[in-house]
Amino acid sequence: MYQIGEKIIYGGNGVCVIDEIKVIETPHTGEAQQYYVIRPMFQDCKISVPVDTTVFMRPVISQAEAEDLVDSIPRVEVEPYYNSALRQLQEYYDAKINTHRCEDLLELTMSLHRKKLRMLEQKRKFGAIDERYMKRAEELLFGELAAALEIQRDEVRQYIEDRLAAKV
Repeated sequence: MYQIGEKIIYGGNGVCVIDEIKVIETPHTGEAQQYYVIRPMFQDCKISVPVDTTVFMRPVISQAEAEDLVDSIPRVEVEPYYNSALRQLQEYYDAKINTHRCEDLLELTMSLHRKKLRMLEQKRKFGAIDERYMKRAEELLFGELAAALEIQRDEVRQYIEDRLAAKV
């Protein structure tokens, strides 16, 4: 069970903070059930979630894990994924995002950036689906890195650049 103040990844919402743990009675049955009241870090809302929910939840990675992930960037080898069948393209991207693993989000983000550069070099348009998934993967990845490193999400890109430049 998570504790109040703990940062977690909750489904597609990304990083959330456990604000409260409370017992709520179900109106129809009168049964009491424990709920987390969570607050997404990058949205203005609160969500009540049963403690035993089937929605994906895990703790945010540690600062050391975040630093190791950033340090691994030069060694990550990715190739862009191409598929003219838009449904299969979306399914591929969804599968990567739905692992909720930072490594997969990093690989997806890097492969989509590479794909975008190749498309621009060929003077071709970068697809709307590619753009949408690149933005989503980056939001989720940068959100978790920001939480782990205790910096603002808009500072993550500069943090990565500075850390990699210091390693050279």
